[in-house]
Amino acid sequence: MADSSSRFGFVSFAETWNGRLAMLGFVIGLATELLTGQGILSQIGVG
Repeated sequence: MADSSSRFGFVSFAETWNGRLAMLGFVIGLATELLTGQGILSQIGVG
């Protein structure tokens, strides 16, 4: 990690982690929806 380049903003490192976390959130949301039988919005009381 001797690289002194920025890890914030629209750089490749940040975009890679943003994509990974978005995919993880989608899978967790889908699994929760399948396990409970309720949509995400109804689980949080919006829909």
